Amino acid sequence: MVTAAPRITPRIMHPALIIFLLALLLGVQPITTDLYLPALPDLTHELGAGMVQAQLTLTALLLAYGVSQLVWGPLSDRFGRRPILLIGMIAYTIAALGSAFAPSMDALIAWRTLQGAAMGAGVMCARAIIRDLYSPAQGAMVISKALSGLGVIACISAPLGGFLTAWFNWHIALLVLAVFGAISLGLIALRFEESIPQKNPNALQLRTMACNWLHIVRNPTFLAFSALTICSYSGLFSFLASSSFVLIRVLGLSTTEYGMVMFGNSFIYLLGTFLCRHLLRRFGVRRAVAIAGGLTFCGGGGVVLLAVLGMQSVWAIEIPFALFMLAHGIHNPCGQSGSVAPFPQAAGAASALNGFLVTISAFATGQWLGSHIDGTIWPLVIGIGFWSAMIALVAWTLVQRYAPSP
Repeated sequence: MVTAAPRITPRIMHPALIIFLLALLLGVQPITTDLYLPALPDLTHELGAGMVQAQLTLTALLLAYGVSQLVWGPLSDRFGRRPILLIGMIAYTIAALGSAFAPSMDALIAWRTLQGAAMGAGVMCARAIIRDLYSPAQGAMVISKALSGLGVIACISAPLGGFLTAWFNWHIALLVLAVFGAISLGLIALRFEESIPQKNPNALQLRTMACNWLHIVRNPTFLAFSALTICSYSGLFSFLASSSFVLIRVLGLSTTEYGMVMFGNSFIYLLGTFLCRHLLRRFGVRRAVAIAGGLTFCGGGGVVLLAVLGMQSVWAIEIPFALFMLAHGIHNPCGQSGSVAPFPQAAGAASALNGFLVTISAFATGQWLGSHIDGTIWPLVIGIGFWSAMIALVAWTLVQRYAPSP
């Protein structure tokens, strides 16, 4: 079990600085995927790669992102969040530079894998920092504000990627990720104060790690909220991993137009994070998640229904999918904060395990999509429909039973 080190009092950072830093750390995930998506068809063609290799540039990144968190989590509980963030963002910036100038698809996959592992340090620490500094009730509100910042980053990412790819090339588009990494690294080095109130000197001992993992996975609250985040992100990833091929290659959008579609999705998600805070204040976590479950079910069901009726167009996908994105802005902050809330002394380990489970599911989803993309809209439609049903099921059952009482 956990043997605590002497408790320390973290230096107080301004609340606005905390939110901004958290937005950058959480935002590293959408900018790494969304800005890259408009460039994916072009770089696949230029590097002479097949569809499976193209999908691997996303799925390998996500697998490394998930697995790395199992290492970053205990390390951050032992040594603190600040050194892990510095190491992670240095590695991220180097990997982004390597990706931008990759001479082959194999090299690009290798650099993107390193980038995913480094990205895991930032996102994992962000979730742990929230538990370090805030109570569970406050944490959902704070992460919702930070995810509003993530929404702004996501809004900018895809249009910027589309514009840079159309007017320059995919190398320039990927170079932006190195700039983002360098800015984030500088801000962490100059302004971030260690947040962990009590380092665990035994966090890296195998027996301690095994006890922590077992304690976490036996907790029904962790399982309920992790299921919510797993299903919600897997549904989103079904769109991310297939939409550039479906909307550009099948439905005829340009890269710039595709970027604007992604902007619309991100903007709806941003609105969802504002709606999340309103629902949390008025109804609490359980009812907020239940309402969002209804939105998800209607959105995903609408995508499937319109496709079955033969309405195969960009708008037949995007209009109902907007409901999915609005609900994702509620499920994501509630799920992420809820999964680490029961573990104030092991927030890094809980955050890491949650992130690992989410990305393993996304990896499996990406592998399925990579082998089923066939020049039609159906892989995208099936993926969104399946995960929308699963999200609603979790939101209406597990979360209602195991979420903490208001």
